[in-house]
Amino acid sequence: MNISFTFKNFDPSDHLKKYANKRFGKLGKYVSHSDVAELQVTLMVEKFRQKAEVILKADNMNMTALESSEDMYSSIDMVLDKLEAQLRKSREKMKSRSKKAKANKTVQMDYLTFHDRESGDWTPTIVGRDSYEPKPMSIDEAAMQLDTKENDFLVFLNSDTEGINVIYKRKNGDFGLIDPGH
Repeated sequence: MNISFTFKNFDPSDHLKKYANKRFGKLGKYVSHSDVAELQVTLMVEKFRQKAEVILKADNMNMTALESSEDMYSSIDMVLDKLEAQLRKSREKMKSRSKKAKANKTVQMDYLTFHDRESGDWTPTIVGRDSYEPKPMSIDEAAMQLDTKENDFLVFLNSDTEGINVIYKRKNGDFGLIDPGH
């Protein structure tokens, strides 16, 4: 994360620069490594007010925060708290959206039959449809469950990768795994 500082109407001490750089550097934990993040910090003095304004721009977010007090260190701390709260809220919102998207994964299976036309072509016809939500489980659990059933395959939600997988019985008695995510 690139951090740039702008100081208006005062000359900052070295201690203030180090303090601000250390405090705002902690925001990197909220920004994913794939994002190119830019943090613009403006510290300014207007009469008796010490203001801190922060603008965070990344691939998937754009946030601003502004705080003022009679002490620049306090202004830095307050604006940092405000921005961290925004980032935590954004992270939780993304997690809940992700969970909802994963929870809404339903699988539909069509039952086909093939009819012989007079021309000799085999054409599939849908004769039934099944829809269900796959249960989260490990590959080992899915293999054990498939072994106890008479079905030739099992569609499940892989608890390790959180993707839809299919485990099936092979003709030699072993199991095969279809993982579309890899």
